[in-house]
Amino acid sequence: MEILAFGVQADEKPLIEAAFRGLHDVHCLEVFLNEDTAPIAAGHEAISTSVNADLNARVLRILAAGGTRMVAQRSTGFNNIDLDVAEELGLTVARVSYYSPYSVAEFAWALALAVNRRVVRAAARTRDFDFRLDGLMGRDFHGRTVGVLGTGKIGEAFTRIAHGFGMRLLGWDIAENPACTALGMQYVEKDELLAEADLVSLHVPLLPATHHLIDAKALRAMKDDAILVNSSRGGLVDTEALVGELRRGRFRGVGLDVYEAEAGLFFLDKSLEAITDDTLARLLTFPHVLVSSHQAYYTHDAVGQIVDATVQNVTDYAAGRRSENFLVPAAGS
Repeated sequence: MEILAFGVQADEKPLIEAAFRGLHDVHCLEVFLNEDTAPIAAGHEAISTSVNADLNARVLRILAAGGTRMVAQRSTGFNNIDLDVAEELGLTVARVSYYSPYSVAEFAWALALAVNRRVVRAAARTRDFDFRLDGLMGRDFHGRTVGVLGTGKIGEAFTRIAHGFGMRLLGWDIAENPACTALGMQYVEKDELLAEADLVSLHVPLLPATHHLIDAKALRAMKDDAILVNSSRGGLVDTEALVGELRRGRFRGVGLDVYEAEAGLFFLDKSLEAITDDTLARLLTFPHVLVSSHQAYYTHDAVGQIVDATVQNVTDYAAGRRSENFLVPAAGS
């Protein structure tokens, strides 16, 4: 079977080609899947997509009309896929249900540490041979309170690191994680967590119930000198409300690896273009805000696991099998 892989990064390409070698033919494209690029898939029974692909109803109908029968997404999240339409069209859709939680958890801490200790500002200064310390004073995380919203695999890994720092641990989730409670985590209501935490980190999936989980009300509940980190999904945070609070001089720092309107921006070079997203442009003007381009998962270990799972998903589809990774099963399975 020949697979067409959309949205493949340069570092990702050799891993994909090596994993598929001897099993299926794969052709990698840098372009992301959307309404304009969907016709390229014509004649390919199976395609692979990235997290920023747009698999709305129209895209899925274009794919189905071109002969595509299987979509293998290289991510855990699938909020970008219209699963109801996929099922209606008889398309098989699979995702990657698990990859290294440490990749995201460690990067979330990288963001927290960077904004706390003003690392980006310090690095920019020293490149200009400015070695002053003015404005670079940080705070110890040891002894302070961390609030973890979502204590699944990634949230647990993040909590273990927080425990290593010697922090007080607060958690919020629909169910308690015994591994986190064993570390001393206390589960509380969201408002209590936001009011008491010096550092708030988000590790929940993006669902209708969690969209804008951190809205204007939640932001107002946080300490004025708190740090907010989001390495999960951009839609968890109401960005316009966040900008409003930042304009009021609130928060010690914000670290965002995701942005709710990142599609069409992240993973692309927009350096020579005018910025048309006024909210993002304003967000980037704050010196204590650090935005990265959805790279928390991007380690050799995690991407390797994602690629291996994607190959297995395609192989299972070809053999008429299904697994926990299948969101919409093959017709007749």
